[in-house]
Amino acid sequence: MNRHPLVAGQFYPAGPTLATDVAAFLALGGAAREEPTILAMVPHAGYVYSGAVAGKTLGQARLADTVILLGPNHTGRGKRLAVWPDGKWEIPGGGLDVDEDLAQAFVAADSRLTADYAAHLGEHSLEVVIPFLMGKNPATRIVPMVVAEFNPTVLADVAVSMAGVIKARPGPVSLVVSSDMSHYVSHDTAKSQDAMALAEIAALRPMGLFSVVRDRGITMCGVLPMTLGLFLALELGARTAEVTAYATSGETSGDMRHVVGYAGVLAS
Repeated sequence: MNRHPLVAGQFYPAGPTLATDVAAFLALGGAAREEPTILAMVPHAGYVYSGAVAGKTLGQARLADTVILLGPNHTGRGKRLAVWPDGKWEIPGGGLDVDEDLAQAFVAADSRLTADYAAHLGEHSLEVVIPFLMGKNPATRIVPMVVAEFNPTVLADVAVSMAGVIKARPGPVSLVVSSDMSHYVSHDTAKSQDAMALAEIAALRPMGLFSVVRDRGITMCGVLPMTLGLFLALELGARTAEVTAYATSGETSGDMRHVVGYAGVLAS
């Protein structure tokens, strides 16, 4: 089953300017790094607000040809760990094929991973990242997952299952997590709160991230997929991580009282 665009013309252009815009954003990252990227985190807002952060981050990433996409569930629909199992994710001007063998292997390896379309059909967080991946490498194959499991112990266990599948297959895999940071607070509050969460991410501490977001009330929409992503990145051998970019919507809109924070991260 193919997944058709939901937010083309809203979050990103629906017409021929899309490829040009994405190429300009990716160019902000300069040359790709030498070391392979195990995990990247990028935002999923409208490109006018977060495109530069996503582009600067993915522009310098050295992604594998196969990418596991992890994003939050904004709709409340579907399973807690929902894998899109087949077909193609379409965007204006093209799309990316799902790595069906890898998706099915994940589902077979852990009963908590479920083949499920419902969690994805109304969810924008992964779709917004697809044009960047296509801009970097049109041959990229993806395994999209929506993560709404709120028990970090389960996330840690599932990461072990997923790592076992990845290590048993030939060729490298990269993880790309889609998440915005603080929502609808002041610019200064967002910067302060987001810095606490990003410090845990940069230290590769998934439980630290989960705990600080919960305990400090940080409205990071992708904390669950990023917690899973960090657990999985560690299983895959990640040693270092760094914040590549940070901005808030207020820097574009001029409204510094009610902003959303956007961050880019790379781990290798």
